[in-house]
Order: sequence, then structure tokens, then C-alpha cells
Amino acid sequence: MPFETDLARALDRTTDSLEPDLTTLLRGAVERGRSRRRRRVAGVIAGAGACAVIAAAGLVTPGMLGSHLGGSDKEMTPLAAPRAAITDTQMIQALEGTFPGGRFSQETGQSIDPANPSRGLVANSELVLDDGQGAAFVSVSAVRLRLPLRDGDGLSCDQTPPRAAGDTCTFRELPSSAEIPGGALVMSERTVAKHSGNVDAAHRWTMTVTMKATGAQLQMVQWNSTGGGTDGEVPKPTRAAPPLSEQQAVAVLTGATWAPIIAALG
Repeated sequence: MPFETDLARALDRTTDSLEPDLTTLLRGAVERGRSRRRRRVAGVIAGAGACAVIAAAGLVTPGMLGSHLGGSDKEMTPLAAPRAAITDTQMIQALEGTFPGGRFSQETGQSIDPANPSRGLVANSELVLDDGQGAAFVSVSAVRLRLPLRDGDGLSCDQTPPRAAGDTCTFRELPSSAEIPGGALVMSERTVAKHSGNVDAAHRWTMTVTMKATGAQLQMVQWNSTGGGTDGEVPKPTRAAPPLSEQQAVAVLTGATWAPIIAALG
């Protein structure tokens, strides 16, 4: 895989789970936890467009670039263009609809359009949620993987290098149903925001749902933190658990709220 393509895909997908105003440390924690996602999914996108997005957000870090240099002996699952355009407004509204009754701040989104692939192939929305249980940073990204599905992002808990102590991953399949024709693959991850000597660190929960029949993939990221504090500080937990449990997150991502996004993807 050309390095430029891998890097461009990585830079584009990275924005789906980061709020530009979050601390540098939080960005680093996200990058470490998602290094597999960036290495193992190749994107068919223009590097200039992806880099422009990242440059505007100020998210390029030496650690992020270094994570793309490692190779893999497994085939990748590259991205494909969505079937229809998805706007940033649609993504934000769907994310808000995921948490009825919640209060939202710091909302941002990104559109994708098959007629203009140079702008990238990843739609996303992100916000800080206050549901009365403590504020939390939440995001959802939407992509379409090429078929047939191969080893890649959200399709296996295998990881190189191995996961750090305390990090977990589970993987299962959902059977075909009226809501999920052809069935789906579900990967659930829990990652600790690492910091030497500090046990009171935030956690990140990542839920990835991939439709087997179309390759449409949604990924939800939930932090029990907003990433507040000054530069160099560990993101402090604002709540004990994520806003949604694993079962709730799967139900939402495969339900009516996100059905229009899945349909537009595949």
C-alpha cells in the first residue's frame, strides 16, 4: 500500500473522534488507542484534501505519523465511496438523536459526497454531552468498506503490537434480520488513557458496527471525560461509565436513528 494513501486515509479518519479544542494529551491517547484503525484501513482519498482538514484542526503530531510506518502481512479493507451524500448536519442531528433529552455543546461534523471524493470518504459528528450523569465526549464516524470484507478496521480484535494491560476488546456477529439484512460484525473496545503514576485517568469506549452485506460501518467513541484541563494534564473522569452501554450502543447504531446514514453509505 503506498504510504501516501495510508497516511491520507489515517489523517481523514482521525478527525471523527477528536474535538479540536481537546488537550494535546487526549489527542495522543486517542491516537494510541486507534493506531490499529489508522494502519489497517486504506482509504481511496486524495491526500491534499485530508491533510487540509487536519492542518486546519492542528491535529498532526509526530506520534500519529509514526504509527503509519508499521506494515502488516494481512490484506487491508479499503474504503469505497458512499452511495449518497451525507451532510455534517445529518451526522450531528443523528448524534443528538442518540441521546434524547441531553444537552449538547462543542458540536462539529464533517460531510462526505460521492460526487466530490477529494474531500474525503469519512463522515463524522462529535459533541460534548451532558445527560445529567456527568459530561462526556462522544463521536460517531461513518464509512463504507469495500467488499468482500478483509482484515481491517473494526473486523477483528487481533492487534499488533498487542493491547496494553487493562485494554479490552470483544468481537461478535449479529444475525441477519429485518433491521440488519445480511447481519453485522460488532467490535467493542475499552481503552485507558495512559499516564505514568496517575490511576485516576479517563477511559474510551469504542463500538464499531459493520454491515456484512454492504460494508457500511459506523463507529461510536465515548469518553467518560470531556478532555478538559490544561496542556500536559491527564483527562480527568467526569463519570464512572460511558453514556451508553455496549448493548445500548449497538441497538442505537442499528436502529432507526442511524438507519438513514447506513442507507446512504451502502
